Amino acid sequence: MTSRFSTLQNRDVRALKPAEAAPVAHHAVVIPTNRKALPPKPETTPGKSANKVLDARVRIHRLLLEEINLVALERLPKDEMRRQVQEFVSEKTRQERMAINTVELEALVDDIVDEMVGLGPLEPLLKDPDINDILINGHQNCFVEKRGKLQQVHIPFKDEAHLLRIVNKIVAAVGRRVDESQPMVDARMLDGSRFNAAIRPVAVDGPLVSIRKFSKNKLGLHKLVEFGAITQNMAEVLAAAVHARKTTIISGGTGTGKTTMLNALSAFIPEDERLITIEDAAELQLQQPHVARMETRPANIEGHGELKQRDLVKNALRMRPDRVILGECRGEEAFDMLQAMNTGHEGSMATIHANTPRDAISRLEQMLGMTGMPMTVQSIRSQIASALDLIVQLTRLSDGKRKVTSVAEVTGMEGDVIQMQEIFRFVRTGMEADGKILGHYEATGIRPRFLEDLRNMGIEFPGKYFEPGRPQE
Repeated sequence: MTSRFSTLQNRDVRALKPAEAAPVAHHAVVIPTNRKALPPKPETTPGKSANKVLDARVRIHRLLLEEINLVALERLPKDEMRRQVQEFVSEKTRQERMAINTVELEALVDDIVDEMVGLGPLEPLLKDPDINDILINGHQNCFVEKRGKLQQVHIPFKDEAHLLRIVNKIVAAVGRRVDESQPMVDARMLDGSRFNAAIRPVAVDGPLVSIRKFSKNKLGLHKLVEFGAITQNMAEVLAAAVHARKTTIISGGTGTGKTTMLNALSAFIPEDERLITIEDAAELQLQQPHVARMETRPANIEGHGELKQRDLVKNALRMRPDRVILGECRGEEAFDMLQAMNTGHEGSMATIHANTPRDAISRLEQMLGMTGMPMTVQSIRSQIASALDLIVQLTRLSDGKRKVTSVAEVTGMEGDVIQMQEIFRFVRTGMEADGKILGHYEATGIRPRFLEDLRNMGIEFPGKYFEPGRPQE
């Protein structure tokens, strides 16, 4: 690219290291789905030491409730509260003649403090920076994704009621509720983590909990290049397209890294633009100075007050946005989003659940049909074709790696068919014995039409970027 683009907005775009990379809700990691790659199944029942600490915790906690003013104790600073709890526990273990060593005593104190002011047995998992997801299937069955691998762990919930208390503590802290009349809940925890739970009667074997932890690690496009999720050349083209206000849809299945990619690409939006983000649970962390974040709201107990994404998109268009960023497009809000893209809000971005760029187009057609408005198929497709410029397809391969597998440009209509041309793609060439997918990126030989717009902005790319069959750097 020319030096002009590489210094735009004081960002070293050629190195893909923007001055402020967007934080993300999770980072691109490897989750082996191949059985040989999975670690041995751990012991699902706690050992003697864990049982001993659990029994002691129950007894000490009962004594604490009987003898200590918990209200006054919980008002103390955490360090002072921990000191007093430690003194109490030390005294009671001596009086009760509990045979526990120093390490077990410290674990017991931590458990009690976590139970009082935190989320009990979940606290160690929430504090572990290597854990991305916590998945609980009843009080005796828990899995975590740690360093990219899904593994079973033991969490010392006493019983189902104990787990349910933790669930209620989480939802109460964010003004939500979960009970038999409303047995499912989706919420954003105070630290930004995404929380979902289902209880009986929906959850047959006890509470089901899913927590996707919010990561404070800043992950830029250059990191995705390092991970092999995209090549340097492809990343530079996408960064330039975003900067030049090319409307972009990021498509992929669940867990393919759509939010990660959206965060990374958004770093190349100029800082003098007003951005409005709309999400079910706020995960996007754009770093521009002028960002307005909006979040949907469920109905209250009486069934009133619900705010859907479509309501927020309509309202956002009255707030003078330069671009609207939709965390996930999945319903009738697609109509208003496409209207925005067609009426002066070029460069807006969204994610969508689909397996190919063509599937993404079909999904948008279905969403526009959900509005109930009298529109012909040709009218629907015409709106989509005129609104979109790029579709970035993400895929999680069978070995767990997340990759951009296709970059396609929407070029318009031909008859009743939306025309697209693929610019880059990932070509699979085989599989190693351990299940690792082999392959490389290549250009298709088609030069995107938006290169002319980039050239008018002083941004040019060498011809080798688009040479057919050339492995991408």
